[in-house]
Amino acid sequence: MSELSQTLVDLNSYSFTGRQSAELPDFSTLSEESKRELRMVGVDVDATDERSGTFLQFDHSTVHCKSSGKGVEVLGIRQALKKYDGLPEYFWNAMDPEKDDFTRAAAKEELHGGYFIRTEKGVKVAEPVQTCLFIKGQNVGQNVHNIVVVEEDSEVHIITGCATSHDVTSALHLGISEFYIKKGGKLTFTMVHNWGEDVMVRPRTVGIVEENGVLQNNYVLLKKVKSVQSYPTIYLNGDGAVARFNSVIVTPTGSHVDTGNRIVLNAPNTRGEIISRTITTGGTIIARGEIIGNAVPARGHLECKGLILGGGLIHAIPELQGCVTGVELSHEAAVGKIAQEEIEYLMARGLDE
Repeated sequence: MSELSQTLVDLNSYSFTGRQSAELPDFSTLSEESKRELRMVGVDVDATDERSGTFLQFDHSTVHCKSSGKGVEVLGIRQALKKYDGLPEYFWNAMDPEKDDFTRAAAKEELHGGYFIRTEKGVKVAEPVQTCLFIKGQNVGQNVHNIVVVEEDSEVHIITGCATSHDVTSALHLGISEFYIKKGGKLTFTMVHNWGEDVMVRPRTVGIVEENGVLQNNYVLLKKVKSVQSYPTIYLNGDGAVARFNSVIVTPTGSHVDTGNRIVLNAPNTRGEIISRTITTGGTIIARGEIIGNAVPARGHLECKGLILGGGLIHAIPELQGCVTGVELSHEAAVGKIAQEEIEYLMARGLDE
């Protein structure tokens, strides 16, 4: 696997202490600007009772955490660690704290929060759970750890937003996420990022999917951010396990986004799919994807397509590793511009060139 690009981050430039906020029993006291910013990343601030759970982190504090749906538990990570004696089955279990400089930093720095979400066995959670990791202060360093456990034959959709306040330009987000999808479980995980223009973002994600489990992951980044560096890895360890990634990324001038996904097919009848759509209007996108086939029968497909509009750079790096006879892996990659006939088609339907 090609190494992630090394954009230097000086941890000493950010404050990892002293940004505490009071709890919010509900969202009625939030400013209209804060409500608008939360809505932009998919958080329903007006009808939280229509969600199965809501979690909100401001800087270094969990300010709102509520479970309202049957069969799903939503806790702050520190509360969960206390309740479940350190969560030895899950906390830093899938993720190696020595993986890189940022996992080591996350393990070393004070843990500010993050969420723990777990479904009950056999429960199909009716409404989504919503979460938001929000930075309100200038030069804040935020260190969170998230754990999602989908028990056997259960289903849940999590909508998570990550954002900064409109007046924050510089900040650092360190986020560790571990997903555990048990036999027959299904997790749909939709993430929307809306960071400030000089914000550094370093999420690290690992997931383990057991027999007949399914992970559907959707990622959206449309606004300017200084640097995002992320490479979620999912291990399909059970027979019939499935993982699908869909990403939509736009980078304006000044943005550097190095991101992608890795799927490891470790069991028979596993399937993996990575679909990436990227547009640069002046920024840099490194679009990665890797599928590793360690078992048969198993299938994987990787597709990354990018458009360069008004300058910028797209570097597509698709990788396939077939490690056993009979594994089926494919990829398609393209970087370019909209074809003239496609422009004419859109203009015929009222869009300007």
